[in-house]
Amino acid sequence: MLNIKETNLKFGAMNRQHERITRVVIHHVGDPPRDVSAEEIHRWHKENDWAGIGYHYVVRTDGTIERGRPEEYVGAHAQGFNTGSIGVNFAGNMDKMEPTPAQIESGAILLADICTRHGITPTPSTVVGHRDLMATSCPGKNLYDILQTLRGKAIWYQQNGY
Repeated sequence: MLNIKETNLKFGAMNRQHERITRVVIHHVGDPPRDVSAEEIHRWHKENDWAGIGYHYVVRTDGTIERGRPEEYVGAHAQGFNTGSIGVNFAGNMDKMEPTPAQIESGAILLADICTRHGITPTPSTVVGHRDLMATSCPGKNLYDILQTLRGKAIWYQQNGY
């Protein structure tokens, strides 16, 4: 069952999505290499004069999924690729840590839900790592290496329920 923790974050001005969602972009927090909340990321992004957290969801190390930016608004997570995409951030530095089993399961269920609602099949062209779109190490080696596992689990949840 998908359970998203509502954060009720306050945002500045944002643009509404005008295109159909066709892609999910996977990220990691990077540094600091620890569990980080959507609220903390929101604060960081606001300190950079952004409207607020650029990611639509944060998957915490205990598997909790927190809402970031509402889906109806364009994210700020992959410059040039934000419109028509949903940004999912996994807490931690996935170059230094492994995604937890709880993150993998919750992340797969979240991907299944996003993809189902937007008519997307989780493939390498629709569920991508940030590095697939631009020069960055994000979402970290250890998360990037299991993206196909996440896609496969998401397909399983789409077919069998979540």
